Amino acid sequence: MSEFLYFFKEGFFHVLDWQAYDHILFFIVLIIAYAFDDWKRILTLVTLFTLGHTVSLFLAVYDIVTVNSKLVEFLIPITILITAVFNVFTAKNTTKKDKIGVLYATTAFFGLIHGLGFSSYFDMISSGGDYKALSILEFALGIEVSQIIVVLIVLIISFLVQMIFRFSKRDWILVVSSIVIGMVIPMIISNRIW
Repeated sequence: MSEFLYFFKEGFFHVLDWQAYDHILFFIVLIIAYAFDDWKRILTLVTLFTLGHTVSLFLAVYDIVTVNSKLVEFLIPITILITAVFNVFTAKNTTKKDKIGVLYATTAFFGLIHGLGFSSYFDMISSGGDYKALSILEFALGIEVSQIIVVLIVLIISFLVQMIFRFSKRDWILVVSSIVIGMVIPMIISNRIW
């Protein structure tokens, strides 16, 4: 049980680490266009990200895939930027059906990239463990729970801003996505691969 808690906590705090807030930024721009009514779609997006993250951890930890860590560290903020820019260009689009297929695919792919970014650390903390596959699943459960917490916070703040301060949904999406773009550009520049 203590090993379960250890890997669960590692996954949980991997997302909620304020010094490595890339996960939080990604989920802010991923979820900002949705409301509580969209809970099934939101849960699907969160779970697709976790699945991608978990698959890439499996592949990297078992040495099936090896990647250049500098490239992955560069691609992580790029995924956030792409999602935020997508929001800016689709903020006025009220039909969510048009963009959900794209979001499902990109969310799973971005999960793969984010998982690769954490694979070396995960390999280090699980070294010597006989049950790496189980540890990865425990870690993934911690990630899923913390992502749901982030999503709930984003949904609550969005609801309050739109209801109390009378922001239109479109304006709220544009403001939040623009702020995230402003935060992620320095991350891209500091992680550049050239």
